[in-house]
Amino acid sequence: MQQSTTLLWPFLVYGIAVVTLVIGILIISYFLGERHEEHATDETYEGGVIATGTARLRFANHFYIIAMFFVIFDGEAAFVITWAIAIRSVGWTGYIAISVFIGILITVLTYIWRIGALDFGPDTKKILNAYHKNIKVSSAYEMVDQQDK
Repeated sequence: MQQSTTLLWPFLVYGIAVVTLVIGILIISYFLGERHEEHATDETYEGGVIATGTARLRFANHFYIIAMFFVIFDGEAAFVITWAIAIRSVGWTGYIAISVFIGILITVLTYIWRIGALDFGPDTKKILNAYHKNIKVSSAYEMVDQQDK
């Protein structure tokens, strides 16, 4: 029992110090902070830019998909780096586990790529098909015009 209290008191002191510091900073900023009410205070931008329209804009879904990919592959990097640091202690078991993990990630990335989730630009196949279809239609009209003459 004596040993657990010996190891616990530094964390308790640290926690009390952090809470005291945060409360102190909030109190000091409340008393020293500026208080003013002007017309531009409630505006979206106080820097002279006149707000036009709403700030609620719709973003395309691919921005969110890119953000999710970033989070997924950032987490993947954390696991791989952690494995690389502990490579000697985890041995072959860790190597097999990280190989399976990377294999699953590559499989998922390939699947996402194949279904077109990474295609954010215009679909060039559809554009080319429409172009060739228009060329065939226009050349058919030209042939009909020539036969009428």
